[in-house]
Amino acid sequence: MELSKKPALSFWQIWNMSFGFMGIQFGFALQGGYMSRIFQTLGATPDEIPGLWIAAPLTGLIVQPIIGFLSDRTWSVRFGRRKPYFLIGAILSSFALFFVPYSPELWIAAGFLWVLDASINISMEPFRALVADKLPDSQRSYGFILQTLIIGIGTWVASNLPWMVTQLGFPESDDKTVIPDNVKVAFGIGALVFLLSILYTVLTTKEYPPADEEQFKAQKKQGNFIKDILNSVRTMSSTMLKLGVVQFFSWFAFFTMWSMATPALTAHVYNAPAPNKSAFNMNLETDKSTFEAMNVAYQHASDSVGSNMGVYGLTSMVFALLLTFYSAKRTVNRKWIHLGSLILGGIGFISMSFIPDASYLWICFGLIGFSWGSILSMPYAMLSSSVDETKMGLMMGLFNMFIVIPQIVAALGGVNLLSKVFGDSPIAPMLLAGVSLVIAGLCNLLITDKTVARG
Repeated sequence: MELSKKPALSFWQIWNMSFGFMGIQFGFALQGGYMSRIFQTLGATPDEIPGLWIAAPLTGLIVQPIIGFLSDRTWSVRFGRRKPYFLIGAILSSFALFFVPYSPELWIAAGFLWVLDASINISMEPFRALVADKLPDSQRSYGFILQTLIIGIGTWVASNLPWMVTQLGFPESDDKTVIPDNVKVAFGIGALVFLLSILYTVLTTKEYPPADEEQFKAQKKQGNFIKDILNSVRTMSSTMLKLGVVQFFSWFAFFTMWSMATPALTAHVYNAPAPNKSAFNMNLETDKSTFEAMNVAYQHASDSVGSNMGVYGLTSMVFALLLTFYSAKRTVNRKWIHLGSLILGGIGFISMSFIPDASYLWICFGLIGFSWGSILSMPYAMLSSSVDETKMGLMMGLFNMFIVIPQIVAALGGVNLLSKVFGDSPIAPMLLAGVSLVIAGLCNLLITDKTVARG
């Protein structure tokens, strides 16, 4: 359907087509909040963790452009264009989510992260394109903001799942050298929510057919993935490149948080770093008791870090809710909202180094939530106003390069190397994340197209 013919949709229509993002965010929040904890429980050192996370950005770099290209060229009267990819990704993600906390060895957990992230990417990329497919340009900011509201709800609930499960009577674990039971149950619940939320969107959302089905079939036959990718990269708009710079520094910061917040905060804020089992003689009762006591303290601190991380999902939800009410009837200045939100998040990260105790940590993550809410909506709203609609899936997939490349840089040593600029303290990675977000915010000044900025 052509842009000019797209009708404005109601709140509930947009809600239904975005609801699947609830499950996707359950997957991302559990992965982001607890994979480093799983790695450390299985014996990884803090310096090894960023490298173990390389799976996430690499799979996104490969999978999203391919899925975008394929979904642009998919049409079924029964199944639609983007929905088949939602469902395939949901089934695979649910499988990986359920089994990852049962990993007996570090290499198995790392392998499951590859499967999990690839599967999440299969579902996620078409959701971004679906907003542009279904909504007229005047509603796109509203649509992406409503997606962010759903993502915020998912982030907050999923981040607190292990704590909630513990309150229901599931113990952390009698053996503190294995992945706690509450984390296993939380991942199982996440797997179920992922699948059910995607099914809800698939069953309640109808996609528009191509405006000209004969032309669509002809273009599908002529399509060549490599050729289209190279041509799209070569003709990428200046707006997309400028947004890419903003995305680079934004996602470098958040990758640093996901991979390093647990080891950084358990050590710096809670004074309960993960003990290295190899440093203890487990045949000596005193060493064994000391290790177990330190491990118990680390596990409790990790739970608290995970719950505090959930606050950024909560504030992103509030942020999105306010913008949803505002953008329902008015246009918003995407550029200035994004600039201010990213700088607030940078302040949140930097503040972690100065807070007197853990009771202030929720304020830091609260500020970070404004950045997260904006990152999930404003760049995509600005991008959707500057690209060819017939290639929306492919362009959204290519835009993902500016998300995954900084994460690859971070995972291949960027975090470990650049953190040293801020000293040898465990909190140094969070200072790096804060400075990176402030730079990302200021890079919004590069956006000069008024139509893109305001929508």
